[in-house]
Amino acid sequence: MPELHQLLPGTKVSDWATPGIPVLTSPAGHAGYFAGGDPFVTTVDRFAFPSDSRTTLVIGLSVLRGAGAGLANSGVAGYACGGGTTGNIGSAFVDKFDFSDDSRSSLQYGLLVGRTNLPAGFANSGTAGYIGGGHSPDDGNAATDNVDKITFSNDSRAVLGTGLSSNNQYLCGMANSGTAGYACAGYAAGANVDDVDKFTFSNDSRSTLSALLSQSSRLPAGMANSGTAGYISGGYTSGSTTTIDRIAFSNDARTTLSATLSSGGYSHSGFADSGTAGYYGGGTGLGSSLNKIEFSGETRSISAGTLSTGGRNYLVGFANCGVL
Repeated sequence: MPELHQLLPGTKVSDWATPGIPVLTSPAGHAGYFAGGDPFVTTVDRFAFPSDSRTTLVIGLSVLRGAGAGLANSGVAGYACGGGTTGNIGSAFVDKFDFSDDSRSSLQYGLLVGRTNLPAGFANSGTAGYIGGGHSPDDGNAATDNVDKITFSNDSRAVLGTGLSSNNQYLCGMANSGTAGYACAGYAAGANVDDVDKFTFSNDSRSTLSALLSQSSRLPAGMANSGTAGYISGGYTSGSTTTIDRIAFSNDARTTLSATLSSGGYSHSGFADSGTAGYYGGGTGLGSSLNKIEFSGETRSISAGTLSTGGRNYLVGFANCGVL
């Protein structure tokens, strides 16, 4: 496994929202986070719910990187996993952001091998997070089907015996916390795919849904209203797309929303304030603006919040929306 960043295991870095002004010890409310991106940066933007106001954490990722996976143990901490460093060399780093004070630590055990090219990240909040697929320079320098599992109680890492249904990269993930996680779309065997792999959290088994996505694409973004439905937006087919597909968690049926992204988008990311709204931002097409999907009516608007810088592709998202 590649050497981890030089921070000692468990080291925490105090954080400041604005230079010279310390963050409150226990920030009020819940928030979504967009981290990293290409051009390779350490930037982490925090969007407070429900105002969508943005602050930028001064202590961001441990190293410059993008195209990793984001996931969260909601109410506790968010994780930025893997991603390409300079030259898009896949890393095994896992940074953990404590939601109580937005401090950052680096896990003693990162991913099994370095990963880049957008593996899927999803989580069974309170139990474990999963990172599936991507491109690994340490695993044949190709797309992989590996799925790593991070147990939240001790941040230990294991590798599932059953991986993705194919060696896949440029995909996205989402989860129905407590029930199952989903790895969606991507680029496998030289072609875009419309596949959806489902991992049942009770035994980590994998099945492949018969309800395929409405289009074969790579570089979409996913987020979920846990307990109700997951949403996969945009992606690259022969060009950028505005489509938003919905997977109902009750029966895994797929429909396509009448609402669309504000412009064709890919290499963007998403997070959700579960029960209220989901957000998509960054990438090609959306720029610094955030598209907001209200779960009650599945309508799309432009959020009041914006990214601190535009032009950030391949960023990762995660959110603290309380205990799921």
